[in-house]
Amino acid sequence: MPGRKGRRMGYFSNGQTNRHAWGVAVLAWALLWLGPAADLHAGALISPGTLDLIRKSAEPFGLFATRLPGGNLSEKWNGVERRLEDDMVQLALCDGDREHCVSPAALQFLAIVDTARTREGRARFGEINRAINLAIRPMSDLAQYGQIDVWSPPLDTFATGAGDCEDYAIAKFAALRMAGVSTEDIRLVVLRDLLRGEDHAVVLARLDGHWLTLDNRRMAMIEDIDVRNHRPLFVIDDGGVRRYEDQPSSVSVARQDSVPAIAVNFVTSTDPIPASN
Repeated sequence: MPGRKGRRMGYFSNGQTNRHAWGVAVLAWALLWLGPAADLHAGALISPGTLDLIRKSAEPFGLFATRLPGGNLSEKWNGVERRLEDDMVQLALCDGDREHCVSPAALQFLAIVDTARTREGRARFGEINRAINLAIRPMSDLAQYGQIDVWSPPLDTFATGAGDCEDYAIAKFAALRMAGVSTEDIRLVVLRDLLRGEDHAVVLARLDGHWLTLDNRRMAMIEDIDVRNHRPLFVIDDGGVRRYEDQPSSVSVARQDSVPAIAVNFVTSTDPIPASN
């Protein structure tokens, strides 16, 4: 019948657009589900704008990670996380009554947070990165504690004024939280330094969909996509420890707008802060 035929034509005309939209949506889902492997040919399939949106929604380094049910790293994080929560309580109490706060370490830490709170966006992250880099002297756990790989909460680190890479990172993790950054936008990441042959801990904070690296080895912050000569191993947040999936040592040129599997030698001749690891 004429009326029904007209409706069918209209349906299939709109269906071209609908099918295209669904195709893009399904492809976007596939890229997020399948990860970097699916992303290799993405540039030929969807627009750069859609790829950028997918990249911005990813975790640091755009790689998938699986939860670790246990192990040495999980035990270390669980231990320091409990002490970190104790520090946060003490910091909150001191924040509410500076005059009667008896912890110089807490007051020093709060002064950094106070300055960061007066800034917005990238400037807030940069203030925390710079101030904590300057507040802590690089010192190995062996030299400071006579042990290897000791993870300390912020007030312990500020009390001694010294620490190694994970101590800087844990302090920045806590400072970002106190400065008002959402926990969903903060990660502590353990990288493998491919040039030095050692592991290195940093914090990444997300701003407008981009992950910025707060590193004790340098004042300047760089995006995760600009990191070279480091391979991400583990990512840590309030939910616990996850292991990054193994990635190839090289990246296809078709992935220029996505995150490289090998992540930046952060150390340059102009870096103002030396690091023990």
